[in-house]
Amino acid sequence: MIKKKMLKNDLPSLVLASASRSRRQMLEKAGIECITQAADIDEGAVKIRLQASGAGPEEISEALAVEKARVVAQDHPGKVILGGDQILVCEGRLFDKPVNREEAATHLAFFRGKQHYLYTSYALLRGDQVLTCETVRPRLVMRDFSADFLEDYLDRSGDKILSSVGGYLLEDLGSQLFSEIEGDYYAILGLPLLQVMRDLRALKILKS
Repeated sequence: MIKKKMLKNDLPSLVLASASRSRRQMLEKAGIECITQAADIDEGAVKIRLQASGAGPEEISEALAVEKARVVAQDHPGKVILGGDQILVCEGRLFDKPVNREEAATHLAFFRGKQHYLYTSYALLRGDQVLTCETVRPRLVMRDFSADFLEDYLDRSGDKILSSVGGYLLEDLGSQLFSEIEGDYYAILGLPLLQVMRDLRALKILKS
């Protein structure tokens, strides 16, 4: 069978401005076609600048979601760009993705027996126009797990947890870390999918 060559105008109308495997899989499993392109921005520098100006976690998360989409939009004129970001806050501290196993272990030990919040933002842009930008804030409580459990969890999970700001993948072994979860499950995974689909329907990218 000869496959029809996809023309430029046949490409999906949505571009995901992220290298996140979790976000891409969520969209794919929901039947949403998209192009993916990681946004080349210095997230650390943006966070430092915004914190210095007194911005809170929600403002920072939304600013990053918008900036990621804006950068990628330059390569896709006319397309709707979806940017996302997630900030973890525990006892007033903001956490980034762990850079290695040792930092993941330190973060998880700090979260143990405590509640934390995930400020999960998304933004939809076309060109330089922000069509929508929203944040949801799930609350999670980690159980007081043992040191042996933590080591076993890190051994079994491997480097894939380094892609998560909390050092866990809730859809995987990370579910064993928690005693309580409150809020949007999809937002915990990195994208408030139901809200995104609502907005994509309003933009006629998805059928209503």
